[in-house]
Amino acid sequence: MTNIEKICEFLDKAGVFYFLTTDGDQPKGRPFGFRLVYDGKLFFGCGTFKNVFKQLTANPKVEVLAVSGNDFMRYDGEAKVVKDDGLLQAVRAASPQLMEMYDKNGWEMGLFYLENGHAEIRGMMELKEEFDV
Repeated sequence: MTNIEKICEFLDKAGVFYFLTTDGDQPKGRPFGFRLVYDGKLFFGCGTFKNVFKQLTANPKVEVLAVSGNDFMRYDGEAKVVKDDGLLQAVRAASPQLMEMYDKNGWEMGLFYLENGHAEIRGMMELKEEFDV
């Protein structure tokens, strides 16, 4: 199993995960759900009109936090925004209802993956696994 597959497996178990950014000197977190593996990278997406997108472009150091039962995963790195027609078509195929809503409202989906990533999966009292992505 690749490290990306390990992250995806944990995110599948968790269902909802939290995406953490900063707004100036204030930490910000919000639930996320969309993700897609494309070209060997784990992509996340959100509207370019949203504060979270503005925050991750201003300071690309971000973290994903997911909880499943008594275990949690932290996955951090630097957000790398990608504009690619093939990627956008893959998003359309994976989430047609989401993209229909974006198209209907004239919104743009900002897609990004984490560079220089590091993940750790922990129980409440111990480190279970740690790896670079």
